[in-house]
Amino acid sequence: MPDLIASLLRTLPQGSPGLFNPWTDRCAHDVLHDANKQRIVRLRQHLDCKARMILVGEAPGYQGCRYSGVAFTSERLLMEGKIPRIQAPKKRLTDRHRAFSEPSATTVWRVLMELGIQNETILWNAVQLHPHLPGVSWSNRPPTPHEIALGAPALRLLRKAFPQATIIPIGKKAERLLADIDIIAAPYVRHPANGGAAKFAEGLRAVV
Repeated sequence: MPDLIASLLRTLPQGSPGLFNPWTDRCAHDVLHDANKQRIVRLRQHLDCKARMILVGEAPGYQGCRYSGVAFTSERLLMEGKIPRIQAPKKRLTDRHRAFSEPSATTVWRVLMELGIQNETILWNAVQLHPHLPGVSWSNRPPTPHEIALGAPALRLLRKAFPQATIIPIGKKAERLLADIDIIAAPYVRHPANGGAAKFAEGLRAVV
């Protein structure tokens, strides 16, 4: 697994304007001096499973993966010890007055647990870097087509590492990238954001 982690991270660009790399970059709001390394540890723990499903979202958000290092996973869920395979942090991840809570992360993990597949599911993103507005770390923006394409090499590696897993795109952008790089995937399910929680749950149940 360490070799997989290193290989995945080598595919990602560093120092790209408007893109934050959770596993190599540090943020001014990180509490720990080695926060990026802790995110690598959490990613390694998350990938350490016999995955039956890989859910692929669009991109990390500032309330989730930017600080957790795991797609669809928020600081609050980690602090509460609710994420399988990942040890609850002993200290806060950010200097925000309250731990970040990402609605999409809460929905995704709730549905995974309702379906009983939380221990055999990997969460990932089409774009593994956090797209944000210039100079505004606590912001999200839609990734450009070029930025989405940057995620293709890591997706290919993940497919090779977990050949038995069903890949499920969450949203049309993830579906399009997977199709463009000839990765066979299940029909996309609705992204849980912007009122899509019920349709996300319905779509995932249909695939499972």
